[in-house]
Formats: sequence, C-alpha cells, structure tokens
Amino acid sequence: MEEVRRLPMFPLGTVLMPSGFLPLHLFEDRYRQMIVDLLAGDREFGVVLIRRGSEVGGGEQRCDVGTRARVIEARQASDGRWSVAAVGLQRLRVRTWLPDDPYPMAEVEPMPDRPGSPTDQPAFLDLTRAVRGVLAGLSELGEPVAEATFEVADDPGLGVLQLAALAPISIHDRQKLLECDRASERLALLGHLVAEVREMVDLRLGGEPGGAGSEARR
Repeated sequence: MEEVRRLPMFPLGTVLMPSGFLPLHLFEDRYRQMIVDLLAGDREFGVVLIRRGSEVGGGEQRCDVGTRARVIEARQASDGRWSVAAVGLQRLRVRTWLPDDPYPMAEVEPMPDRPGSPTDQPAFLDLTRAVRGVLAGLSELGEPVAEATFEVADDPGLGVLQLAALAPISIHDRQKLLECDRASERLALLGHLVAEVREMVDLRLGGEPGGAGSEARR
C-alpha cells in the first residue's frame, strides 16, 4: 500500500520533473510562512502546475499530478523575501486538497510507473541524440535553450522525464509526460513531440547538410 502523507503544496506556472532544479523567490506572506515551516521540518513539499489562474493571490485551478521536492538552500533577504533552491524527488498524485490555511496543503501519494512492456534502451538513446540535435539546432538559430551537452540518467524511466525538462516543448506537453504512468508510453510521446520540433528546426536551418537537424536524424 502506497504511503499517503500531508504535504505543503506550491502551485506554479511551470512543471518540475524528478531530479530537476527549482529556484523560487517567495514574497507572499503565505509562502514565507511555508518556507519557515519547511526549514523547521523535513524540507519537503509538493509542486503542481496551475491549470488556470495566477501564482499570486490564490484561487487557481491546480493539476493533481506533480512532484515531491526538497529545499536544498534557503536565504532570507533584509526585506523578508526568500530565495530558495529545491530539487525534484519523485512524482506524486494528489488524493485530496486540504484548506489553504495559511498555504496550500494536500494529502498525496507516490506515483510510480505502472508495469508495462520494457522500455527500449536503443530507442531511449536515439531520443537522447534527437534532443541534443534539436537543442544544437535551436542554439545555432540564436534561441535561448539548454546546452546540448547535458547528461541524463541511464534508466529510461527517469531519463525520459529529464529529457522532457530539457526539450523545447510546451509546459502543457511536459505535464502530459509527467502524468504518463508507463515509461514506454512516455518515451513514445516525447519522441513524437521532439520529431515535430525537429521538422521546424530543419526548415529554419534550410536543411543544411551536416547541420544539427541532420545529426538528429542519424
């Protein structure tokens, strides 16, 4: 039986993947109180994407699949604001949202992958090369993207989530990948999304032989 626990929750306009880095700047009173409470405890909280609404003020509509995170560094400025660094640990599913008193809280449970067909390691390596190629091509075009020299986990289950954080895809596509609970299906979905971006990059590069778009097709 999966462990159900109560966690402080941080709804954001971004998707945090397991092992991902999350910088936060806290100025609302409710989240300033949250970080004080976190530092006095185990430093763990949940991050979920806001489906509709704003990060400020409350009343937003929240996704029910997110990531458990841990504060690794926190510094308070003279004006009371906090600069916080956190890292994603594992996926979570919200079972019940609790009253925001004074900040969002929920009962959550871990969300491991469901059993399924083994993830194809060669396909995972091909996808890693494709993401590198797309990022290299976008960098050549002057787009602000992640470095193509990244490293990801050897395990495809985690590695695809790390690739999803790096790939130039939409926030909502990242959320779909986070919610996908079979590694093989996640690999196929991200492969499709990256192929669409690769076509656009190749067109913008003019199909230059030997360019980053060509490298991604090898």
